[in-house]
Amino acid sequence: MTVRAKICGINDPVAMETALDGGASHVGLVFYPPSPRAVTPDAAAPLAAIANGRAVRTGLFVDPDDAAIDAALDSVALDLLQLHGAETPARVTDLRRRTGLKVMKVIRVGTADDIDRAADYLDVADWLMFDALPPKDMTNALPGGNALSFDWTLLADREWPLPWMLAGGLTAGNVAEAVRLSGAQTVDTSSSVEDAPGRKNPDKIRAFLKAVAAL
Repeated sequence: MTVRAKICGINDPVAMETALDGGASHVGLVFYPPSPRAVTPDAAAPLAAIANGRAVRTGLFVDPDDAAIDAALDSVALDLLQLHGAETPARVTDLRRRTGLKVMKVIRVGTADDIDRAADYLDVADWLMFDALPPKDMTNALPGGNALSFDWTLLADREWPLPWMLAGGLTAGNVAEAVRLSGAQTVDTSSSVEDAPGRKNPDKIRAFLKAVAAL
């Protein structure tokens, strides 16, 4: 089984080149201003250009309105929209139709019941992502990128008609175990390859991608 990797929250050219050179299948640009990894459309455009034809350029949005989507797509060439908020199946359908792009819906997981919500999106999304649901008492929690993981065995032996990614607290040290327990064929990381929130470390990116390649 070949396992692929997405490096998310890229906001500088060195991190982008490192991810691409290391074999990342997907690269993520965050269009969510509260995030320390956020990029403006103007800043994202040259980063997306570097990845053109080399990886799937993914734009992360959280409950975006049409204006936010249009502002990004007017400047940035994206291949995939990652919806990390409370977007409904109807909204996913609308964004697919409006943009002509593939859409990945993120399911935030705390319990097995959360995973069951994926069924609502099987007919409208192109990808699923399972990420950790932050605890209610966590201060300053973001929709993703909190370095939290969930019980990977909740995904074991589950099958969906869509490709899916595993996210949440994945590191070079635990990604092999995460894949073994969950069955994931694509994994996503952001905070584990940083020195501080929003500051990617090329050596950590290389280490994570090397660990995934070894699988």
